Amino acid sequence: MHKPPTHAERILAAADKLFYEQGIRAVGVDTIAAEAGVSKRTLYNYYPAKDDLIAAYLTARFKHIEPSDAPAREQVLGYFDYLERVFANAKFRGCPYINAVAELSDPKHAAAGIALQFKEQRRLWFRALLQRLDIKHADALATQLQLLTEGALSAALVRGDPAIARSARAAAEVLLDAALPRAARRKR
Repeated sequence: MHKPPTHAERILAAADKLFYEQGIRAVGVDTIAAEAGVSKRTLYNYYPAKDDLIAAYLTARFKHIEPSDAPAREQVLGYFDYLERVFANAKFRGCPYINAVAELSDPKHAAAGIALQFKEQRRLWFRALLQRLDIKHADALATQLQLLTEGALSAALVRGDPAIARSARAAAEVLLDAALPRAARRKR
């Protein structure tokens, strides 16, 4: 039997939709409460301040991923294919973490820490896959791949062109091929 969403779940879903579509600063708690179908008082019972709701919104979007059993190179390059699909979605409005940090412009806001944690988790995901490939400087290359990802996110938002992800993927391939041990390159 399907349970209806709780007040907290409805509030968080409304915040997620509105913050991502319209921006954190542009959306007030009155609008979120109305979208969630709850009173402002109910919203404040669950989220005593808008900052608490912002932190909950970003935390809820944080999906920790582990490398799968698929070949490491396919996972790395497949991430850029995934980005192209995300960029092609008509509702794409950039990275919610970058958007939050830029909008709030307070390095001490909880959003900045959550964004950093999310970005670092993605970089560590790249690093784990690169270590499987026996790449000597996996940490440095993981940072480079993360930078390609960030650049693709920004360029896709500004240009409105999902194919940007293909260019980032091609650059990732070059970096991977250059970093692979000689023996692994010969097997390719």
